[in-house]
Amino acid sequence: MSLLLPDSGLLFWMLLSFGVVFVVLAKYGFPVITKMVEGRRTYIDQSLEVAKEANAQLQRLKAESEALVAAANKEQGRILREAMHERDKIIVEARKQAEVAAQKELDDVKKQIQQEKEEAIRDIRRQVAVLSVDIAEKVIRKNLDEEHEQMEMIDRMLDEVLAASRSN
Repeated sequence: MSLLLPDSGLLFWMLLSFGVVFVVLAKYGFPVITKMVEGRRTYIDQSLEVAKEANAQLQRLKAESEALVAAANKEQGRILREAMHERDKIIVEARKQAEVAAQKELDDVKKQIQQEKEEAIRDIRRQVAVLSVDIAEKVIRKNLDEEHEQMEMIDRMLDEVLAASRSN
C-alpha cells in the first residue's frame, strides 16, 4: 500500500488539473465547439435544402424546355402544313390562270384563223368571178358589156363549178 500512497499525490494533482481543465472547457470550450457543430449542421442542412430546391428547379426547367421543344415542333408542323397548303393553293391558282390565258390565246387564234379563212374565201370568190367573166368572154367570144349580163354569167358559172365540186 505504500506504493499507492506516494502516487496518490500525483493522482490528486492530475485529477485536480483534469477537473480545472474540464471546468474551463465545459464553461468556455464546449459551448463554442457545440455552437460550431450546430452551425456546421445548420449550414449542411441549408446546403442540402438549397440543393434539393436547385434539383427541383432543374427538373421544372427541364420539363419546361421539353414542353417548349414539343410546342416548337408542333408549331413547326403547323407552319409547314400551312406552307404546303398555301403552295398547293398558289399552284392551283397559277394553273387556273394559265388555263384561262391559254383558252384566251386559243380563242384569239381561232378568231384570227376564221377571219383569214373568210378573207381567203372572199378573195377566191373574187378571183373565180373574174376568171369566170374572162372565160365567158373567151367562150362566147364577145365582150359582155352590161353588168346585168356579167352577173348572170357569173352566177351560172359558179353554179356549174359548185355542182361539179359536189359531184367529185
